[in-house]
Amino acid sequence: MNVRTSGTRASVVDICLSGDPGENPPLPYDPAGPAAGLDPDELPDGLVVADESGRVVCFNAAAARLTAVDPGDVLGLPLESALPLQDIEGRRWWQLTDPYGGLAIRTGQPERNLVLGGRELLVSARYVRDRPLGSVRRLVVTLRGTEARRRTELSHAELIATVAHELRSPLTSVKGFTATLLQKWERFTDDQKRLMLETVDADANRVTRLIAELLDISRIDSGRLEVRRQRVDMASAVRRHVQAQITAGQRPDRFLIRMLEPLPDMWADPDKVDQVLGNLLENAVRHGEGTVTIEVAPTPMTTGTEGTTVTVSDEGPGIPEESMSRVFTRFWRGSKRGGTGLGLYIVKGIVEAHGGTITVGRAPAGGAQFRFTLPVGTPAFMA
Repeated sequence: MNVRTSGTRASVVDICLSGDPGENPPLPYDPAGPAAGLDPDELPDGLVVADESGRVVCFNAAAARLTAVDPGDVLGLPLESALPLQDIEGRRWWQLTDPYGGLAIRTGQPERNLVLGGRELLVSARYVRDRPLGSVRRLVVTLRGTEARRRTELSHAELIATVAHELRSPLTSVKGFTATLLQKWERFTDDQKRLMLETVDADANRVTRLIAELLDISRIDSGRLEVRRQRVDMASAVRRHVQAQITAGQRPDRFLIRMLEPLPDMWADPDKVDQVLGNLLENAVRHGEGTVTIEVAPTPMTTGTEGTTVTVSDEGPGIPEESMSRVFTRFWRGSKRGGTGLGLYIVKGIVEAHGGTITVGRAPAGGAQFRFTLPVGTPAFMA
């Protein structure tokens, strides 16, 4: 058998899946099809192929990068010498799995963490046989790095820790007040009972908001965030949220609304638009200083349609330049602690689910400036 080195311009099937030069590939393929001329070095994952004798006939560039091995040094070597993989307990992997001499009903190995030269890899294998229960003609091994999975696992662990921390305080309060009221109801005055029940109600609302955030994150991450489009009056929505802030105790002169009308008719999910506006205004009030300016204006979209742009800016210290790239990531809280750090991540997911965009920058007065644009959209009954 001729050993073919990785990097030659030819079909992936031709390079990595053929047997002897005179033999036909076991799986039919079109030489003029989409795989024609594809180099195995163009594959994003590491690819190692061994022939029926267990010797390496293909070792692509991604495999070389992941293993720090020169393909020229391993082509033609036995697979267990080219890839001396071990499990996490230090056992030699190829002796455990025995792909060529093991059970003939096996078709491969599922992906798992293995160790090669002190570095972890995600390894899976496919056994290609001449016929069912026949001998292994070809062993195809794929390699991937573990960095992406570790980042995902770390993110999940951080989410669990954040949720546990945020739930502990309100649930402790709810449990304490309800237990006290049940045991000593007659000893408290009506005003004391009202105060404790109001505290329980506020903490229950806090838990409800956190659960809603978690559900939103789950839908955003899985691409299942539903947008129920209705006609939205953005100008009225902005005024309503400003009034809610004033009712909650903010000074009326702290807010400045600028409307560039007429605005195009916009179809969006009104509840989710309220969620975006409420989060951005609350951030500006809580973390910013001075006047909070809300500008609403029509804007042309890159698709040729119209849209509406809303800009929320404040006069506070703003967001450091080096942190702006992380503002819309999970758990970003800036310099001030408090909250879950999930709000802006959800805001970005909602805006993008509508087909819009959101950016962050520095306001003319030096504070933070958030600007999101939503397209006019299509009514739900016409979608």
